[in-house]
Amino acid sequence: MFAGAPPPISDTDWSAIADRLPWVRRLDADRRDRLRALAALFLHRKSITPVAGLQLDARARLTLAALCCLPLLEFGEEGLHGWSQLIVYPDAFRVNRSHVDAAGVMHEWDDELIGEAWESGPLVLSWADVEADIAEPDAGFCVAVHEMAHKIDALDGVLDGTPPLPRDWQRAWARDFQRSFDAFVARVDGGEDLPIDPYAAEAPEEFFAVCSEYHFSAPALLREVLPDVAAHLVRLYGTSPMDAASQV
Repeated sequence: MFAGAPPPISDTDWSAIADRLPWVRRLDADRRDRLRALAALFLHRKSITPVAGLQLDARARLTLAALCCLPLLEFGEEGLHGWSQLIVYPDAFRVNRSHVDAAGVMHEWDDELIGEAWESGPLVLSWADVEADIAEPDAGFCVAVHEMAHKIDALDGVLDGTPPLPRDWQRAWARDFQRSFDAFVARVDGGEDLPIDPYAAEAPEEFFAVCSEYHFSAPALLREVLPDVAAHLVRLYGTSPMDAASQV
């Protein structure tokens, strides 16, 4: 973490980001200013490391900072704690996985990912997929939001789909999310063709992260399919800038 106040983002640069990102452009003035301050803090505190030949100019780095800070508009800068680096690949990347089963047999395989958030390490994104999200901001996907949701989730030391919240809210959240998750998994397992990405059925933490993407990219659809979850996410994140009612 770097000491001192972050250098301000210039009006010219911030205007360019608002022109490029509808999530920024559609925020009211107060929330846009809050996002600007959070993005400046992100750039000050986090190392953004492009790899595999990728080059990122200052505007690209600001784009990443703004997208990563969208889930922090109400939660605040606490969501930046516990990690220091954003690694950016040019495209989807491969990671080696291993697992020892109940019989003691080691299984190894490769996964191709567009994003990853290590509980106590870096956040990793595919730049191609970030750009795809920008090109279709209402398609239900936002990989930067997905991985930041994992970072918020992990702040209490447990990656379980429940971020650190006041006790009463946390109880209500855990109850409503578990009930909604169980029902969603049953519908996916039953072969139902749902408009929400079935990857949300993988685990409670993925359910939270995927639903967070829909909050920021297709909030009306999320309200229709998962109303209890949508209500909690409005409380956590504030009204989605992609919600028609929020557009100014």
